Amino acid sequence: MKMNRLKQLRKAKGYTQITIQMLTGIDQSDYSKIESGKRYFTFEQCRKLALALDTSMDYLAEITDEKAPYPRKK
Repeated sequence: MKMNRLKQLRKAKGYTQITIQMLTGIDQSDYSKIESGKRYFTFEQCRKLALALDTSMDYLAEITDEKAPYPRKK
């Protein structure tokens, strides 16, 4: 599964793959493989990406088409 949503969200924020690495701790080479569909993300990586890209894990996993994140705990 190619992660088109991941790339679209990253580009819309103006982030590079290195920026994603700095925000999430996910190595740039691993992130590149996730974005290109050569590797799947883990639950924890999905959570970190959803927070960094201000979306929901369900959107990243293509379970919903709603980009908006769920209300967050304070």
